[in-house]
Amino acid sequence: MSELNPPDWFNSTKPDDHDERRETGDSMVIERSPLKKRQKLALPPKYAVVMLNDDFTPMDFVVMLLIKLFQKSQDEAEAIMTEVHKNGKGVAGLYTRDIAEARVHQANTIAQANEHPFKCEMEPVH
Repeated sequence: MSELNPPDWFNSTKPDDHDERRETGDSMVIERSPLKKRQKLALPPKYAVVMLNDDFTPMDFVVMLLIKLFQKSQDEAEAIMTEVHKNGKGVAGLYTRDIAEARVHQANTIAQANEHPFKCEMEPVH
């Protein structure tokens, strides 16, 4: 059976540049300074997937899209559909850019395949 040998750095006592070194008799003491504070990463910007109203797409179709594509409950989907109908547009969800682009493309493709003029677009959230 062969012996496992860790890499050289595993047992290294080589001090880092920011460590304090001092010798005491026969040995050297290395005091590790605290690690630098972690940088806080900014969250990626969000985009709203906005559904636009038209006079031809059935409301049931919009509700179905919201349930199937945007994982909304029946009640949430009906509320968003009503907002789209009354205000001309409504937010289906907030996503990072890539996901928002994909959802817009999917919704528009499904609407086109079903011969509806329905459109979605994305807007940056401020």
